[in-house]
Amino acid sequence: MTADQPLLRVVKGAPDDHQLAALTAVIAGLASATPVEDKPKQRSEWANPARRVRRPLQHGPGAWRASGFPG
Repeated sequence: MTADQPLLRVVKGAPDDHQLAALTAVIAGLASATPVEDKPKQRSEWANPARRVRRPLQHGPGAWRASGFPG
């Protein structure tokens, strides 16, 4: 592209100054935007190794009720 070639060219219609300014702003914003990085996939809680670690269950009165609470 040389210096005398326009950056944008309207091929259909007759936009006014405001419409051209809006189009230029959108295209400039898209050109300067950084690409979106992919988020790392979250592991399932079923595969979480921390689920296998727990304190030992205590025996005695009320132990069955306490076994259902997180420790």
